[in-house]
Amino acid sequence: MTSILGRDTARPITPHSILVAQLQKTLRMAEENNIPLEILTSLRQGLQLAAGLDPYLDDCTTPESTALTALAQKTSKEDWSKRFSDGETVRQLEQEMLSGHLEGQTLKMFVHITKAKSILEVGMFTGYSALAMAEALPDDGRLIACEVDSYVAEFAQTCFQESPHGGKIVVEVAPALETLHKLAAKKESFDLIFIDADKKEYVEYFQIILDSHLLAADGLICVDNTLLQGQVYLPSEQRTANGDAIAQFNRIVAADSRVEQVLLPIRDGITLIRRLV
Repeated sequence: MTSILGRDTARPITPHSILVAQLQKTLRMAEENNIPLEILTSLRQGLQLAAGLDPYLDDCTTPESTALTALAQKTSKEDWSKRFSDGETVRQLEQEMLSGHLEGQTLKMFVHITKAKSILEVGMFTGYSALAMAEALPDDGRLIACEVDSYVAEFAQTCFQESPHGGKIVVEVAPALETLHKLAAKKESFDLIFIDADKKEYVEYFQIILDSHLLAADGLICVDNTLLQGQVYLPSEQRTANGDAIAQFNRIVAADSRVEQVLLPIRDGITLIRRLV
């Protein structure tokens, strides 16, 4: 998609980018059907306001590191249409699964703010968010990343080798639930946990993390895609299976008296969760 500001972006997959695409489509139809000038002017102003937001956020956010730029570029050049997950749940991979600049810097900031020394990432893809967070870890910090796809894991580890922070990352190649149970059995505990894996398993991830005390006492859980392209607040008939799963996850978290949470409209939605009891 090309915005009216002349920047190329990936396929629209967030509520905001989908809204921009819809406004562009509506404006084209209006221009082709002799709509009154004042309506066209209003549409153009609305599109300008919407389309300018994401580029402005990027411009006002600290630039990514050279290693993150290289990882993003390598991810964009890969033909993901020929790659599939080799876990129990088959999913087609796509470059839009990469967290990207704004979300990466947001996660990096959370690591700094929480002074985390141990991080668990549930779902890694090519490692952009893992490396962004690792850059904020102290030298003796560690990040364990769960990734079901062996090809993707190897792809990410190759990228990590190009960064001085890559050595802080350990990749566990297995279904995420299997790795969570293994870590729980070892009584592991993490200061920050980032969830971005199979949406239909989000509730199980959440419950295992709390029930098994994988989250440290003052720890923070960050959950990605909790707006899921806006499906969670659209009529239920417009939702995919993943949209239903995330809507259910959001309801369960909101009703859980053990935690408090806030949903931030960053990219496709990030929910921050902290334990109360």
